[in-house]
Order: sequence, then structure tokens, then C-alpha cells
Amino acid sequence: MTLPFMRRLWVVVALLLWIPAAIAASLPDFTALVERQGAAVVNISTTQERNEKTQLPFPNFDESDPMFDFFRKFIPKHPEFPGSDPDNQSLGSGFIISDDGYILTNAHVVEEAEEILVRLADKREFSARVIGADVRSDVALIKIEAAGLPRVTLGDPERLKVGEWVVAIGSPFGFDQSVTAGIVSAKGRSLPDENFVPFIQTDVAINPGNSGGPLFNLKGEVVGINSQIYSRTGGFMGLSFAIPIDVAMDVQQQLRTKGRVQRGRIGVAIQEVTRDLADGFGLPRAAGALVSSVEPDSPAAKGGIEQGDVIVRFAGREVGASNDLPRIVAAVQPGTTVPVEVYRGGAALGLKLTVGEWQDPKQPAVAGNGSRSAMPPNRLGLVLAPPTAAQRRDQGLSEGLVVQRSQGAAARAEIRQGDVVLAAVVGGRQVRLNSVGDFDRFVGGLEGGQQVTLLVRRGEATSYVSLRAGK
Repeated sequence: MTLPFMRRLWVVVALLLWIPAAIAASLPDFTALVERQGAAVVNISTTQERNEKTQLPFPNFDESDPMFDFFRKFIPKHPEFPGSDPDNQSLGSGFIISDDGYILTNAHVVEEAEEILVRLADKREFSARVIGADVRSDVALIKIEAAGLPRVTLGDPERLKVGEWVVAIGSPFGFDQSVTAGIVSAKGRSLPDENFVPFIQTDVAINPGNSGGPLFNLKGEVVGINSQIYSRTGGFMGLSFAIPIDVAMDVQQQLRTKGRVQRGRIGVAIQEVTRDLADGFGLPRAAGALVSSVEPDSPAAKGGIEQGDVIVRFAGREVGASNDLPRIVAAVQPGTTVPVEVYRGGAALGLKLTVGEWQDPKQPAVAGNGSRSAMPPNRLGLVLAPPTAAQRRDQGLSEGLVVQRSQGAAARAEIRQGDVVLAAVVGGRQVRLNSVGDFDRFVGGLEGGQQVTLLVRRGEATSYVSLRAGK
């Protein structure tokens, strides 16, 4: 071999040895973060008393149903076999936010829990009670009786950048103190039926049991609570979603001081502003929320907002897209008067309105004692209740029963919480359902497998829904 060839060969070998070392040197080291913050991350296990056989996950959908592949919550449900314990165990994660034992987790982690057990990183175990939980944001605040506990440091999600490294610590499948890392994929994501939370999307590996655990930035600050994944298999597929910690802290503060979360509403229906709509309404750019309808006598109507207005600023905050508006409005305390900027007739117009209070058709996931009544078994899988005075007023309800919970046959027919069941068709005759007793008598007369037709109202739309009673 010639000397120049040997020199070139040594250069290649040196590069091959240097490149992996250079790549490794450029990657972040998470060890110090985990050592500082890991002690404040806890494992949460719950027991739900079941009066019927526990079902496999997602009992409401057949695997061929497209909805089976959609967003999944993280509580692993264990199938019940003959002779097994009827109590249903579930696992999740959480993190300590105060040294006297307040812990944040997901509402779905402690849903229907009869008992909650918190295990610390040092293996100590404590019984916990639920201070409060908010289904809409999927945030729960629980408390253990202890002092001098390690607690996390909170960060600012607004300063989080897409592409930034983030770390999750939790208990996937019950494996305590598991650490996974990735980057922020996007911010401000809106998910179906979750329009009050601007989710942080990441590619951090999140699996069942990570629910309620913290998402850290590289400074070791909590910037979110891991809540949901998008998956076709039930496991991690690279799409994870976290609740920004500022949203969660606002929810927990309201739960702690008022026992519930108050959200603002103005009473409009909105849609996205496309490029074509922007041109049609004379807007300088495709942004804002286009008002497609205004509820009579609503805060928006009283404040002068009209159908066809495009809301571009609300309470001093820019409305970049239509899905920004519900979050911005919800964050305003009811009774507050705020400035609103709209485009009308191609020109900007300033208005003021007083924000009303949004009434959640969903019932709280848990009460302060950590439990709620279980669904009574029936062939349709529906729990109904008379509308509250607020629902009668705000939704204009004069009849019918509001859906509190839907599973089984009803869920397969896509009847949802918040729908209003007005009537049932029996023997070709339509029978109005104006009391829970009416509904119970109707269900009591059904046979297993019988075809049933219900008249259901959702928003302003009313339609007949056909379903088959369970056996």
C-alpha cells in the first residue's frame, strides 16, 4: 500500500470513530433531571367496585368500527375471569405539587374510584382522597396525608418551542419511574370533544399507566400532564398529547377553592375562516372565528355580536383560528366584561360584552369523596336524568331527558353524553319520555335483542336513532 492511501484510510477510520462520539455529545443528558425530579412522580392504583362482569377495553366499539382506532384513554381494564376478584384495578401516574401532599393526575385515572393508593418513589404507600376532578380538561387533584414531600418545579408552556426536547416519567404498565424522551411535535392542538385544552403534541413514548404523569422540559420543569395518545393498537404510535401545566394549575386552583370549574360562554356557533371565506368577508387574512349563529338573549347577542361577524380578538387575546375562541372564552371568569374586536362589512369594529357561565352537560367524574353512583344495568346502556334549570334555560329544553352516560347499545348507536332523549317508538307509536320513571318502564318492557327507536336531540338537530337492546 502507498503512503497516501494509508493516510486516507486513517482519515476514514478516524471519522468513523469520531462521528458517533460527536452525535452522542450533541444529544441531551437526562440523568440530572431524573435524579432531581423523579422523586416527586408517583404511581397511582385505584379500585372500582363492579356489580357486573368487567369488560375488555373499549366495549362500545367493534374492532372494525373506525372509532375503535381513535383517541384512547390510558386506564388498562382487566378482563374478569370466572372466580376472579370482582374489583377492577387500574394504574396511572401523578406528581406532587406541594410538600403537604397535593397531587395532580388525570380525571380518568381516578374515575369511579372506591379506593386510591399512591406509591412514592421511595416505596411508601398512602391512601388518597379526591379533592375534585374536571372531566372537560381531564385534570384531577388528589391529596395524601403526609408532610415534607418532594415536589416538582413548574414551567411555562407558553415558552415551550416546537422541536424542543421533553421527558416523561411515569408508570407504563405498572413499571414505576420509567423515563422516556422525545420532542415537542406541535402546540395548541385541538382534539375531538376537547376544545377547552390547547394540547401539547409530542413523540414521547406514552403507554397505559403514563396517564397523569408529568412532561418535563430540559430545565426539569413540568410543562404538561400526559393525557392521551392516538393509536390503532392501544399502544404508543408516536402521537402523544399533554395538557399544558398552566391550564391544569388553573383547574386545580378552582377545584381546591370552589369545588368545581367555572368557564365562560358567550352563546355563538362558529366555524373556521377559509381563504375563500376571508375573501368573501373582506378580511386581510384567513384568521379568526366566523359567527354562523347567535343565541337569542345570549351574552354575545346583548354585546352586539351578529351573525356573519368574524371575531379576531377576545379579552385582549388574538383569535388566530376558530378553535382558539372556545378556549379563550372559557378561561374568562363568568360575569367579567371584556373587549371584543370583530370584522363586519370588511371593517374592524370594537365591542364589549359580559361573559356568561357555561353549563357542562357532563356530570363531574368524581365527587369530593372520590366516588359517584355506578350505572344501573339496563338493556340500552343509558343513564338519563331530567334537565337542570340551567339546561332548560340555556338549551331551551321543555321536555325530554338528558343523557348522563352512554355505553353498550347506546354508545354503538353514537348516542352521547349531553344528548336529549325526547321519545321512544313502541309498537309503531311514539311515546314521550318526560321522566326517569317513563324511561325505566320503557326499558323494563324490552326483550333482549329487540330493535328500539329513540328520538334524540343534539344541539339544534333532532333525529331518530335505531339501536338493538342488549341481552
